[in-house]
Amino acid sequence: RNMSSAGPEGRKKMRECEGLIDSLVYYIQGAIADHEPNDKATENCVCILHNLSYQLEIELPESYAQSIYMQRRNISNNDKTPGCFGTRSRKVKEKQQDTPLPEEKSNPKGVESLWHSTLIRIYLSLIAKSTRNYTQEASLGALQNLTAGTGPMPFAVARTVVQKANGLPGIRAMLHVSHPAVKRTAVSLLRNLSRNTSLQNDIAREVLPDLVSILPECVPGYEAACETTASVCYTLFNLTQSSSHNARLLLSAHGLPKVMAISMNDSNMFSKASRAASVLLYSLWSHTDLHGAYKK
Repeated sequence: RNMSSAGPEGRKKMRECEGLIDSLVYYIQGAIADHEPNDKATENCVCILHNLSYQLEIELPESYAQSIYMQRRNISNNDKTPGCFGTRSRKVKEKQQDTPLPEEKSNPKGVESLWHSTLIRIYLSLIAKSTRNYTQEASLGALQNLTAGTGPMPFAVARTVVQKANGLPGIRAMLHVSHPAVKRTAVSLLRNLSRNTSLQNDIAREVLPDLVSILPECVPGYEAACETTASVCYTLFNLTQSSSHNARLLLSAHGLPKVMAISMNDSNMFSKASRAASVLLYSLWSHTDLHGAYKK
């Protein structure tokens, strides 16, 4: 567990170690099957996998980059960038959201397991069943890592979490736990998921009222809570930016007074949350059909 956080070279060596990732996954599967999701070894295994999934998309060997991201449609004949790690236009990135990964292997090995739906479902199961904060945080964090990029893999993982594995109820429950790190990681995961335009309505319907409910009445007085507040605001921004319906949902959840109060903080120390709330307010005002409701 300590070695897996030793930086890019350490992660690379551990990902390449034959049988290591497979053994970690095998152990966790056994723990879940035996209804023992709270033992210390399971926590350690999940934390290792969490660390090995960090920056996975940009650290994959070029051979994986080319084989995993084979596009099923011609994005552009003029685009000569190998893999998906080069500079691409916004239009290309938007198309990548709709480009599925190649069909999953039924028996993934090694590094392939890190983004496979089997492990995604394991993380979601641990989020729902474990009561260990570190296990919950590591499971959420692994999913946060896997959904952090802009290529087909993060968007495919996001679709699996939201639509195929019905993961939103478990993530939503983590918004209301008392442990601040678990809550912060759950919000960060939702922020990543909410970047996928095809999932925004599903996410808004399931968790938007909960996101509003955990917003404080004003800027919180310490930095960690301030970061969580900013992340909630940016998630709400993603969900409402292109949807008047979702903006109305925020309004009906009594979110507007909270966002206004957070935006009016003058302290530089906690400006991150105030800035995020201001960006959200500016976006909400762009829905001209809601101006009357806002004023009321």
